[in-house]
Amino acid sequence: MSELSTKKGVKLTPKSNVNKGLLMFLLVLFIGGALVLIPSINHNVAAGISAINLDGESVQANGAQFSTIFDTLKYERSIHILAMLLVGFGFLMVFIRKHGYSSITATFLVVSIAIPMYVIIKSFGGESFSKETINIDTLLFAEFAAASLLIAIGAPLGRLKMDQYIIMGLLFVPTYIFNEWLLLESGMFKGFLDTGGSIVIHAFGAYFGLGVVTNTLSKFKDDDVCEANSNSNQFCLLGSMILWLFWPSFTSAIVAPDRVVLTAINTIFALCGATLATYIFTKMIRGKIQIEDIANAALAGGVAIGSTCDVTTPGYAMLIGIAAGALSVIGYSIIAPKLQNLIKGTDTCGINNLHGMPGILGGIVAIFITGEASIQLLGIAVTLCVAFVGGKITGIVINLFGKKEIPYSDEDEFFVEQ
Repeated sequence: MSELSTKKGVKLTPKSNVNKGLLMFLLVLFIGGALVLIPSINHNVAAGISAINLDGESVQANGAQFSTIFDTLKYERSIHILAMLLVGFGFLMVFIRKHGYSSITATFLVVSIAIPMYVIIKSFGGESFSKETINIDTLLFAEFAAASLLIAIGAPLGRLKMDQYIIMGLLFVPTYIFNEWLLLESGMFKGFLDTGGSIVIHAFGAYFGLGVVTNTLSKFKDDDVCEANSNSNQFCLLGSMILWLFWPSFTSAIVAPDRVVLTAINTIFALCGATLATYIFTKMIRGKIQIEDIANAALAGGVAIGSTCDVTTPGYAMLIGIAAGALSVIGYSIIAPKLQNLIKGTDTCGINNLHGMPGILGGIVAIFITGEASIQLLGIAVTLCVAFVGGKITGIVINLFGKKEIPYSDEDEFFVEQ
């Protein structure tokens, strides 16, 4: 029995579930306590608020770093990114007909675990963290980590309990930070170009997720019951359009102020190219328009333009988007079934097709900008290895915590209205 009833008819949770809930609550308290104890996070930020005098000059208080107009603009883009994470990704993943509550709740959970975990770990040192106080760049990089984690959970989506998504997040974030440090901060890959995260964010998340499901995640006899209907697909398309809308803010979040407009224009042209290519290739390959292609492959241009988003031109950006859209449709229609047999696992959301292959494409295109083929290719290879091995280990750990009784269904963990 999953529930116990009292004489008054009130349903009580089994003791085992209560104990598990207490453990998870203690974990959350531990994370909150860590945030309280880290001095750099709890520096008196209020002391750093600047007063603007009549001449428009900033006055700093107590030597703390003050907000500038550029920080304010970055904050606005950080809110756009949060909209992508919670609304865009959340609705994109509700395509599974009986898994809507689970998909959106999992989105809430992994974003809520990734951001504080990233800040805690980076507080011990890192380019995006000020020694004086938490800053807007820290928040943006934490949101990037959350985005990569959301990509990763797309592979096992529907086959994990809610607790397991949290465990996956706890193991993902340190691995992500290690790879981020290795490629962007250590100095070992000087010349590696990945401004908008085609490799560090998208490809990393994709191949971490594939590592989780490869030969490790428990199989279900009804693994093919991952079905959609018209309503779930419409919500999925809504999520896709929200991601499309805010993607320019994602790629331009950390670029130099004088390159923000160019980056946004390039991103929009890449998305336009991918959308048009998706329409053409889905009809050409399948005979009719497949919603899975439109909802996902149309975004592949945003993935692929990431590496070169601030250093290319709108024309080349559109060509990159066209190539990414075509590659993504080919991935969903032709490569995906073969990959599933190869890895002996199910990539529920097709993250290899949307984030993996287009991300690698974006990283390779950057070679023509930097001229550093060896550094660029080595950075891509290292990212894929770190991601896949980290995902593989995470998959093994997740398996220790059991499996869902009913895959691709809300009924296993939610009260569902009949």
